[in-house]
Amino acid sequence: MKIYIAGHRGMVGSALCRQLKTRDCQIITCSREKLDLLDQKRVREFFREEQPDTVIVAAAKVGGIHANNRYPAEFIYENLVIQSNLIHESWSAGVRKLLFLGSSCIYPKMAEQPIREESLMTGALESTNEPYAIAKIAGLTMCDSYSRQHGVDFRCVMPTNLYGPGDNFHHENSHVLPALLKRFHDAANKRLETVSIWGSGSPRREFLHVDDMAAGCLAVLEYDRERYKAATGPSLNHLNIGTGTDITISELAVMIANITGFEGEIVCDASKPDGTPRKLLDVSRINQLGWNAQIPLREGLQATYQWFLDNEDYLRKR
Repeated sequence: MKIYIAGHRGMVGSALCRQLKTRDCQIITCSREKLDLLDQKRVREFFREEQPDTVIVAAAKVGGIHANNRYPAEFIYENLVIQSNLIHESWSAGVRKLLFLGSSCIYPKMAEQPIREESLMTGALESTNEPYAIAKIAGLTMCDSYSRQHGVDFRCVMPTNLYGPGDNFHHENSHVLPALLKRFHDAANKRLETVSIWGSGSPRREFLHVDDMAAGCLAVLEYDRERYKAATGPSLNHLNIGTGTDITISELAVMIANITGFEGEIVCDASKPDGTPRKLLDVSRINQLGWNAQIPLREGLQATYQWFLDNEDYLRKR
């Protein structure tokens, strides 16, 4: 089995590579320098040369609220083009199976909690990441369309907020969890008296360790087609992946402060946006298939912080 992982250098792609190294398969990867996924002609040539049996689409332009607000054009354009090239050329090259990784931001801002797969396109999206969300919805719809029209086996998973080794700790463009880890780490080292967090601190978020996510993705790939369709139902082509539990941003900040050794005051900056009030996925469908998250949040945070410490010099140069 030849499995191509698009985006193997990212946090998600790296976790998938770690998981697949224990499986009986050949992992195909290609650097951005050698394969520009925005170039359809080059992607087509790559598929003809490598002839993978399975493709995992983990390549995407990602970022937190600040990055989504600042670069909306890049977020919708690059994601639409990358995933369109990969999905179409997979079909064209006769790829047997494909897994597209979406995001929980595809669901409406005010979706009923916990969010079931059926909530897709039942309401308005969160405005701060709408371009990215629309691109991911298009990818999901594209996989479903190719499956229905051409009979291919193109599946989709919608992970909740991810964290872990290889995360982006940039002070402006990262997601909330790595941004807080970096902020509290710096504050502890500088012995600052306060640390500011965005918004009111009241929004609730679900966090899944990326190694749990990778295990869930491979489980979904390994189910036979009938079992997968029985889980999604006839009108859907995606499964949520998460822990089924959430935490407020304030609670997360306190946990991170304890892990990093920060002993000062945590201040909420109400001038900054909160984003979606709550975003908890209903993971009953994938749980019924036999998969459950295994890594508790505190344990995962401690391991992620240790990875950050071990790689701090490298991260500083990025």
